[in-house]
Amino acid sequence: MNKTKILIVEDESIVALDMKNTLTKFNYEVSNCVTNYNDAIVSVKTNRPDIILMDINLGDSKDGIEVVEEIHSFDNIPVIYVTAFSDENTLKRAIKTNPVSYLLKPFKREELNSNIMLGLYKNNKNLKSTINEKYHNLGNNYYFDNNQEKLYYKDLPIKLGAKEITLLKILIEAKGEIVPFKELETRIWDSNTISDSTLRTLIYRLRGKLEYKIIETIPNEGCKILEVN
Repeated sequence: MNKTKILIVEDESIVALDMKNTLTKFNYEVSNCVTNYNDAIVSVKTNRPDIILMDINLGDSKDGIEVVEEIHSFDNIPVIYVTAFSDENTLKRAIKTNPVSYLLKPFKREELNSNIMLGLYKNNKNLKSTINEKYHNLGNNYYFDNNQEKLYYKDLPIKLGAKEITLLKILIEAKGEIVPFKELETRIWDSNTISDSTLRTLIYRLRGKLEYKIIETIPNEGCKILEVN
């Protein structure tokens, strides 16, 4: 059985090497490690990967989103963005390329593996959802089982942390209404003091697991879950 081939596009050699070693341990084949726009395009055309791990900041080269736009002009290979960029403008640009997910650095190795598995699963167009109708339909083939506190994409479970579960449940209960950031802080962390970036990172990570299509952030206000039409 052929191994899944993965292309790594990352301009930091230490990070690329760590990802390569991790992927090898998970029994994937790394087709190449490249650092810029031109090498990425050549690598895709000469040794087509099954999935691409794409950094956004590629130094002096065109950025990762531009690389993906060019690749998708001739081949629809699934992409996972692996990046430290989490600002809203970058997210909006990235979403337009329809990535599998948006993985924020630093991340756990198991998280990387689960994102790859999700990407391969989503790329299988023959799969149909047999999910239980009693689960909460979040849209875009995502479902949440309130009783078991589990998130699914079609039939595939997606691992959530305890605070990600709490955040998602709060937003579902709000039924499309904006939940203020301050209220989220209080309900998730009780009276404990947290830094400004802690809640923001939690929201970004959960939004990433839902392809940034289901939860919307309203600057300086809060966030809400988008209602299914």
